[in-house]
Amino acid sequence: MDRPWLKAYPAGVRPHLEYPQVPAYHYLFEQIRQYPDRTALLFFGKKVSYKQLGEQIDRFAQGLIKRMGVRKGDRVGIILPNCPQNVIATVGCQRAGAIPVQFNPMYVSREIAYQVRDAGCKIMITLDLFWPKVKEAGGAEAYVVTGMPDYLPFPLNFLFPLKTKAPKVGADEAVRFMDLLKEDASTFKPVGVKWTEEPAVLMYTGGTTGTSKGVMLTHYNLAANIAQIKEWLQRPENGHDTVLVVLPMFHSYGMTAALGYALATGSTCILVPKFDAKEILKLIQKYRPNSFPGVPTIYTALLHDPDITKYDLSSVEFCVSGAAPLPVELMQKFEQVTGSSILEGYGLTETSPVTHSNPMKGRRVPGSVGLPYADTDVRIIDLETGEDVPLGQEGEVLLRGPQVMKGYWNKPEETAEILKDGWLYTGDIGKMDEDGYLYIVDRKKDMIIAGGFNIYPREIDEILFQHPAVLEACSVGLSDEYRGETVKAFVVLKPGATATEQEILDFCKERLAAYKRPKAVEFIEALPKSTVGKVLRRVLAEREKEKARVAATTEKPWKHP
Repeated sequence: MDRPWLKAYPAGVRPHLEYPQVPAYHYLFEQIRQYPDRTALLFFGKKVSYKQLGEQIDRFAQGLIKRMGVRKGDRVGIILPNCPQNVIATVGCQRAGAIPVQFNPMYVSREIAYQVRDAGCKIMITLDLFWPKVKEAGGAEAYVVTGMPDYLPFPLNFLFPLKTKAPKVGADEAVRFMDLLKEDASTFKPVGVKWTEEPAVLMYTGGTTGTSKGVMLTHYNLAANIAQIKEWLQRPENGHDTVLVVLPMFHSYGMTAALGYALATGSTCILVPKFDAKEILKLIQKYRPNSFPGVPTIYTALLHDPDITKYDLSSVEFCVSGAAPLPVELMQKFEQVTGSSILEGYGLTETSPVTHSNPMKGRRVPGSVGLPYADTDVRIIDLETGEDVPLGQEGEVLLRGPQVMKGYWNKPEETAEILKDGWLYTGDIGKMDEDGYLYIVDRKKDMIIAGGFNIYPREIDEILFQHPAVLEACSVGLSDEYRGETVKAFVVLKPGATATEQEILDFCKERLAAYKRPKAVEFIEALPKSTVGKVLRRVLAEREKEKARVAATTEKPWKHP
């Protein structure tokens, strides 16, 4: 096939690589052997060296096998923020032959229960702060609980409980995380699996439609994607970088492109459990990271912090942006204020996740997500005919490469819909220029992306329908300067029923994670529908876009303080 992007490849970047059949943690343990004394994890000042990390991972793996009865192929749920325990648990599961299943800590018990059942989680590993909702969700055979003080340095480990009262967890209810680290792992040998066939992790996503699905990413997928990232970025040497890891590990972007890549290159990872613009600015000034993967909402929040110019951000050489479209204006303003460069990229949970990026040293094209990684092929096909379209013409983006998932967990029909003849049908609408740079212009389905998180309107609509006063409802994504998109719900009330916007918002608050909840509700007499009665979600979205366009003509341009 014609690959126009090859002629635009930066000098020194290979278009084809050899991908050894190794476990997902292969590159990490190479660094453990090469840089045992280098700091691997930095968490509120607490340092964990590569040697300590390796030892604790194997102790945890041994604990899972001997104390928890975990066997090869068992699914182990992990609902933790970015913290050393999450890294240890995730890799420990893989070393024990189990399959870690990442959960969004913002989920409510209903959402947790669905994922536990769907994945068939045998064990759940969680934070004591999340224990009430994890316990209510149930579904697992056993539980492992940790607390933030377990990995906080003195005196924070004593002060934290005074600030935040964690629920009591009985000894008969869960095993303490730190107790599993007491196992002797001096003779531990990792459990072998079929690296190219068996999942290294289940990452949940809704894909393009319907309920959340478990994406099976094999050890080969993850190791290949890390190799591709390493080749693309062309960093001078391993053991050199310090990476700010604020992207959550339950998101494939955070797991692979931030943390996974950093640990595979002997970098120091500054783990941030919760994003706060002021704290990020302080961390950059104090610890001097030179790499900062993020999403547009993060860069927007930093840029709008009135004190940004008071901090020394000069250590940051480059940022990587993904998970949602990066406005060109935002990129240019951020680079102007901070002096760093932002490389916009593209990918999906189904691709481990990265497939494209603007080059580090080659030509960056604002508005484009860049060029395909090594051994990644791209096609743009006509939405009606399925035939390849000429360069510059829009169509659905198809992808093929070593990082493409094995399929959806226990969902062969949904897998067959998205994987055809070796190609992944992304559902994204894009176009490619003559040099192979890809532009994502729209989404085929109605998925909303807010702050880098996928939101599925159908789930929100179904919750709204449960309200006793609601006759019909339809949720749409609206453009939002900070989150990329935000959710607005259109509601038709039952005859004679009454409800206020706040009542509807409160109803959603009890049933949906914070990032999924509508931020506004509009009551209308009827929803627009087709001749067969299908609600026309796009019509509502277009109405809101037009209203925003008209309003924007009267607004003054934003200027940095």
